[in-house]
Amino acid sequence: MTPLERALRERIEAEGPITVEAFMEACNDFYYATRDPLGAAGDFTTAPEISQMFGELVGASLADCWHRSGSSARAIYAEIGPGRGTLAADALRAMRSAGFAGEAHLVETSPKLREKQASSVPHARFHDRVEQLPGVPLLLAANEFLDALPARQWIGDEERKVAIANDRLSFTPDGEVHEDSPARREAVAAIARHLVRNGGVALIIDYGHARTAPGDTLQAVRRHEYADPLADPGEQDLTSHVDFEAVGHAAEQAGALVSTLVTQGDWLRHLGIEHRAQSLIASNPDKRHDVEQALHRLCGRDEMGELFKVMAIRSPDWPEPAGFAA
Repeated sequence: MTPLERALRERIEAEGPITVEAFMEACNDFYYATRDPLGAAGDFTTAPEISQMFGELVGASLADCWHRSGSSARAIYAEIGPGRGTLAADALRAMRSAGFAGEAHLVETSPKLREKQASSVPHARFHDRVEQLPGVPLLLAANEFLDALPARQWIGDEERKVAIANDRLSFTPDGEVHEDSPARREAVAAIARHLVRNGGVALIIDYGHARTAPGDTLQAVRRHEYADPLADPGEQDLTSHVDFEAVGHAAEQAGALVSTLVTQGDWLRHLGIEHRAQSLIASNPDKRHDVEQALHRLCGRDEMGELFKVMAIRSPDWPEPAGFAA
């Protein structure tokens, strides 16, 4: 039994069953505070870790939007949930080559991951919350951040909870699940409010569905394999699929403009990832297989290309980033 499971059992015995939202929040708070979960030795791999092409195109998109908005010298690069800092490093390299000289600000609460990020992005400034970012235009990226925020689950009018049955953690009740995530909607609203007040654009990249629909999407990943979400609390990554319709509404209600939702594969291809791949192969012929494999993982319909979606949120006086036109 993990230390967190022992604490959760004591909480349930004292207070009664806890909501899925409370369970997910407790598990992920412990999980991310105590480890680097990324890479072959960790539990999962994100797009920036697959290939530099991903971060470079995120940076190119942000830099292009910054240029078309007037190239504000006050603008900063910001990232929420920046992992090891790989995306920030690759994006900033592309942005610097395009003339962007702004600071890098990373929103991260995990001490373990802050250490990695400080090494990848020297001179980065750290914050615990979006609301702490400076009141200046943002060029913001959030890749696989929203999926880890806690979600609520409902069976009809009854909220689903985690209880103890037969000396094991178990869900109650059973039935068709409807999910909602107030934490996710508030995070997006906070980003949107900042953009409306100060200018800028945010790229939201995550896996999920385009329209609100019923279904249980809570999942656990450990050592690159799916696992029982109730097993070993705090020792595996818990996520649920992002409801992009709800996310878009939260941003619009805060006064921001929201792009058309596109798949990650289409977005990267519109930005020229296939040309970038050929350029990398031409410079490093011995890496052809690795580059082509990375391209497929990022864009393939059977890999990340279809399930992962990209949405842009922007200030009303900023242009829409490239890659979202119908």
